[in-house]
Amino acid sequence: MKLTLLGAPGAGKGTQAEILSRHLGIPTISTGNILRAAVQNGTPVGLQAKAYMDKGALVPDEVIIGIVRERLAEDDCKNGYILDGMPRTLAQAEGLEKAGIELDTALSIEIEDSVIEKRMTGRRTCTACGATYHIEANPPKVEGICDKCGAALTIRKDDTAETVRNRLKVYHSETEPLKDFYQARGKLITVDNQPSIELTTKVIFKALGVN
Repeated sequence: MKLTLLGAPGAGKGTQAEILSRHLGIPTISTGNILRAAVQNGTPVGLQAKAYMDKGALVPDEVIIGIVRERLAEDDCKNGYILDGMPRTLAQAEGLEKAGIELDTALSIEIEDSVIEKRMTGRRTCTACGATYHIEANPPKVEGICDKCGAALTIRKDDTAETVRNRLKVYHSETEPLKDFYQARGKLITVDNQPSIELTTKVIFKALGVN
């Protein structure tokens, strides 16, 4: 199974990719991780990426796709893989096809913006030990105080309402059009987000025909 997961930031793509990866015995390929590894290992494409990163510039799509292709050529990807965070744009999706990287399925986790906003703005992080909480799903025993070390909890910049709204705006304009791209190729499967991780996994497994 060669799969990519689509969905808004905070839809739970990373969590579900991890569960699928364990269940199917195929690797999750995170573009962020393989980019760092390629740079660290000094591969030809990694060195290209490093040149852009050293200048503080964005790494162009063709370099990212080169790094993905390098990673997918490794033995552990022979039986399939899950792309995490790739493609993010139509240009990247077209670039993957041009590079001969064909996906079987694009699975989109459908979730309303209001649910995402509530989910992400409710996160709290410990300033000292990094433990994470959620004011509704996993609240600390004492409001604003970490259960583990007693330090103050804070809202990360990524979790403020303004940042979450901006990220959703970018998702709708840049990433959501991928649904039409894969729909036109008969590769799109959509599943509705469920009230829990376990239930969402269940509907994903059913949609993919996984036992």
